[in-house]
Amino acid sequence: MAPASRYLRPSGVHATISPDPWHADAFVLSIDHAEQSQVNLAHPEDVFYEYLRRIANAVDLVRPPGEPVAALHLGAGALTLARYIQATRPGSVQHAVERERGLLDFVLEHLPLPAGTFLTSHVGDAREALGGLPAGLRFDVVILDIFSGPDAPAHLACTDFYREAAGVLAPGGVLAVNVGDEPGFTLVRSQARALREAMPGAAAYGTTSLFTRRYPGNIILLGRDGGWPAEWSQALVAAGPHPATVLSGVELDELAG
Repeated sequence: MAPASRYLRPSGVHATISPDPWHADAFVLSIDHAEQSQVNLAHPEDVFYEYLRRIANAVDLVRPPGEPVAALHLGAGALTLARYIQATRPGSVQHAVERERGLLDFVLEHLPLPAGTFLTSHVGDAREALGGLPAGLRFDVVILDIFSGPDAPAHLACTDFYREAAGVLAPGGVLAVNVGDEPGFTLVRSQARALREAMPGAAAYGTTSLFTRRYPGNIILLGRDGGWPAEWSQALVAAGPHPATVLSGVELDELAG
């Protein structure tokens, strides 16, 4: 497939889908020349980007291998994780919320979902869409992939929103929040505090060197209604990408300040 691009209204950005020169059957979604997602159409179970792989590792722990899950994606991107869930857990029921209808249409036109995927798309603000879901709908995993840098939307980067997201989790479910931040990790720290206040079990998962706070990068914050199980930390570290660290309890308190 030749590279494709589209101007997205009303945001005024350009989206591009280009073949990945390093991986056969894979494509990269970029927004204004910044890479956002990678999709392998032949092997959607292969998740290349490190932070997405870490979220996939958390999804793997929610239910026994191969068992369908209900998943809510707040921030759709190229639907990399929706493809992963369908490939590894056929029959899963998924919902995706994206602010840009044009982006969803563009992605689905050029990168169709795997056969059999049951995904309902919603266009709009993540918090408004969350509140507008049918009453009683519950998810095994809620994935929030919107934050990047210090300009995170205040109405999403807060304890109240995390409580609302926790409210649609099924028993044993997990909320996964991707937080991209600059050195110093001001946003990571504030969101760790917010998530810890919203959910009894919380952890931070990422590349070990990032926890020095000297480098930019992505930390995955994870929340559960029950306490944070030590075996989850062990499984996530073992799953990589390596070297990996999971902070919970007192260690997470220190990160959150």
